[in-house]
Amino acid sequence: MSVRKNQASLSAAEKAAFVNAILELKRTGVYDRFVTTHNGFVMNDTDTSDRVAHRSPSFLPWHRRFLLQFEAALQQVDASVMIPYWDWTADRTAASSLWAPDFLGGNGRARDGQVMDGPFAFAGGKFTINVRVDGRNYLRRTLGVEAAALPTRAEMETVLAMPLYDAAPWNSSSDGFRNHMEGWRGVNLHNRVHVWVGGQMTSGASPNDPVFWMHHAFVDKLWAEWRSRHPASPYLPASGTTNVVDLKDTMRPWNDVTPADMLDHRPFYSFDTDPVPAGRR
Repeated sequence: MSVRKNQASLSAAEKAAFVNAILELKRTGVYDRFVTTHNGFVMNDTDTSDRVAHRSPSFLPWHRRFLLQFEAALQQVDASVMIPYWDWTADRTAASSLWAPDFLGGNGRARDGQVMDGPFAFAGGKFTINVRVDGRNYLRRTLGVEAAALPTRAEMETVLAMPLYDAAPWNSSSDGFRNHMEGWRGVNLHNRVHVWVGGQMTSGASPNDPVFWMHHAFVDKLWAEWRSRHPASPYLPASGTTNVVDLKDTMRPWNDVTPADMLDHRPFYSFDTDPVPAGRR
């Protein structure tokens, strides 16, 4: 079983493999296709229209499938690569290991947010931003400027304790775990992390920053943990709901996968914190 690991525990070789696979997808144009897909869904997902990837119950299963598809693309380059997760409740500052020059590179410079070091810096010539929300073609970050602090472990625990998955009106005003995790209500987990990173992470083209994948891998991990804590709490809504993806409805753009297919991560991968099955001890 392939294992998604905490980025803080990766070896130098594992970091290099992840970075090199991303750069190869960028070189071939595959990476930008993922950015385009995500940006299109952000622009079209609204509270009052058909919504699939954001502001809706399928936010979590949609992004699980999106990460699986990206992970498969990485593995076409290097079969050993898994998406690591960034535990932003623990690695909470611009000095954390993921922002090192040998991994994601650091903060952007003060005058324009341009990332100047690491493998994804524009000056390196391998990571031009092509799917743009403005005229700038370089990776930008403003760590800790637009949001003062990342979510804490205590804040995360308040969301994990919520027993209800989602509720009407099934959008950014809903109560329940999904919307509090997504960040439109309450302590604001997922959305706040995007804003804390800044730059392209505050736009629909957020996958332009490779930290997107590590952030969403942790959100995915938290969903898995929530399900283990609340095994009797189903995905909602079940059926017959306008403008959202019910349990057994297919999700665009794939049209061959439903939220029901994505509820359990274990057929696809494990996390380094998952319990070890008895037969493997």
